[in-house]
Amino acid sequence: MGYLRGFYPWIAAGFVSAVDWRWGAVAGVAVGVLLLLQDRRRGVAMDAMVLEISTIIYFVIIGAIAFSSPDSSVQHHSDVISFVWLAGTAWGSMALRSPFTLGIARRQAPEEYWDTPGFLAVNNHITAAWGSGFTFIAVVLAISNATDAPAWVGITAHVVGLVAPAAFTSIYPKRVQARLEAMQAAQA
Repeated sequence: MGYLRGFYPWIAAGFVSAVDWRWGAVAGVAVGVLLLLQDRRRGVAMDAMVLEISTIIYFVIIGAIAFSSPDSSVQHHSDVISFVWLAGTAWGSMALRSPFTLGIARRQAPEEYWDTPGFLAVNNHITAAWGSGFTFIAVVLAISNATDAPAWVGITAHVVGLVAPAAFTSIYPKRVQARLEAMQAAQA
């Protein structure tokens, strides 16, 4: 459930944007800042909050556009833009050798694993799964918007693009841990 928390600003923005995209951006910033402050109070390091910081930056930019030009065409492409931003966050964090899932995983895993190559490798795989899901959604939405595809296409893309990485995030670390324990047992 730690991963879902990082998407609360996006969920809040989505609901509020149904009424007005300007206030959706404000909701995204407000929830993002609230989560960031809660994490800082708990002692979470800033480098462990890649998704949270990226989210706030995104909603500040979208909010600035929305308030300065309420009729901007950006409004009609914000679904695609948001997933391009999330994909960029995932792929960019991996390029910087700090996959965005690392901060989330550090909140859930014992500290002795944090600096191991295996921990980083697992988080690279998980971040790649999320990056792939976000990229998939962005591409499908862009094509759907350009071709006037039925709504179910976009809905299906959201479900597949979010459920698949969520399932992978849940299953993969357990499998890696089981393999590691089996190897350690075999060596004992």
